[in-house]
Amino acid sequence: MRVRIIGGGLAGCEAALQLAKRNIYTDLYEMRPSTTTGAHTTDKLAEFVCSNSLGSYDITNASGMLKHEMEALGSELMPVIFQSKVPAGGALAIDRNIFSQTVTEKITSNPYINLIRQEITTLDTSVPTIIASGPLTSDKLAESVKKFLGQNYLFFFDAVAPIIEKESVNFDKAFYLNRYNKGLADYINCPMNKEEYLNFYNILINAPRIELKSFEKNAKFFESCLPIEIIASRGEDTLRFGPLKPIGLVDPRTNINNYAVVQLRQDDKKADLYNLVGFQTNLKWDSQKELIHSVPGLENANIVRYGVMHRNTFINSPKVLANTLQSRISPNIFFAGQITGTEGYTESVASGLLAGINMARYINNEKLLELPQETMLGALTSYISFPDHSNFQPVNSNWGIVSELDVDKKMKKNKKLKNQLLSERAINALRSYLNMI
Repeated sequence: MRVRIIGGGLAGCEAALQLAKRNIYTDLYEMRPSTTTGAHTTDKLAEFVCSNSLGSYDITNASGMLKHEMEALGSELMPVIFQSKVPAGGALAIDRNIFSQTVTEKITSNPYINLIRQEITTLDTSVPTIIASGPLTSDKLAESVKKFLGQNYLFFFDAVAPIIEKESVNFDKAFYLNRYNKGLADYINCPMNKEEYLNFYNILINAPRIELKSFEKNAKFFESCLPIEIIASRGEDTLRFGPLKPIGLVDPRTNINNYAVVQLRQDDKKADLYNLVGFQTNLKWDSQKELIHSVPGLENANIVRYGVMHRNTFINSPKVLANTLQSRISPNIFFAGQITGTEGYTESVASGLLAGINMARYINNEKLLELPQETMLGALTSYISFPDHSNFQPVNSNWGIVSELDVDKKMKKNKKLKNQLLSERAINALRSYLNMI
């Protein structure tokens, strides 16, 4: 039996190599160079489009933990990453040309992998398939995937709001309250007086933005999902009558009617992570950090995901994917990479790794891997497959999504120690799980 993999990026290449080392033949389809994306610049596989950094390798860092888990699971691309490594301080960065060239040679020389330079435009559910076509999935394939999943299960977003850790919020200034005090106090509110708001506004309107690529410049935004800097450009008070409106949010401690209020909404099941309501943005990350830290109560906010704006095709994974990355609609279809709603290079490789392993186990009639939620990859796949998400948005690895650590409050506030304990627990959980299968 042959497996079809759509997409020769990081996820698709890792998945193909996982299948190959289990003696399963694969047809790997990559549409470049005959069909371009507007973002890629070469015809090589596993091309790094933006940064050449994969983030930290420190095991107490969420991204670093994910890399260690990938090594334990037998990632085929991690050794290539280290072979291509360049000095970058505490980050793991690569020479992207050496990396892509090495991966391309690794794929084309493998007797179990047939690389086909062709665009796939229709989805055949009778063939075991891993869809790893990425956020720049071609329009024709996107339409086919949409029909397979259902009309409402494929989304195109141009802007995403930042996410912060709740424990970094200063509750001497912030307070819990729903607008007009309706229902439970679900929202965190950061009040501003006029002077604080004007300082925030001036930072925002003068902040540099990330330059859009040529294929993104004609993007149109939904009026209800405008980047915050676009709203602000329409006038000084537009935010105060929009996402920062203070009406119905009187601080119960002071009874003061504030000039503006920034609201934060819970973003994960454990309520460790909160997104900034209405803060979709295309500001450069340093500017986002300055802007967020100018908000009273968020002076020391730990930002786990910055706002981004770009064409981003991803499926509504909570409605259609299991935590094995197998489709709930058809067992023959798996998804991997950024199309699942995971963000980041490391996350793409990791999801390709799991999809490849589980596709092999599916073909061999073996139980699919469902990794413990104490592990970073297990938590990531559980997060994107949690069916009760009300507003699913892409996410990368972070400690806020793993199962809660059973320690006292004092230890929880010691972030360095807490992360060390989380990483040790993840290693032990993965080791125990692999020993059982």
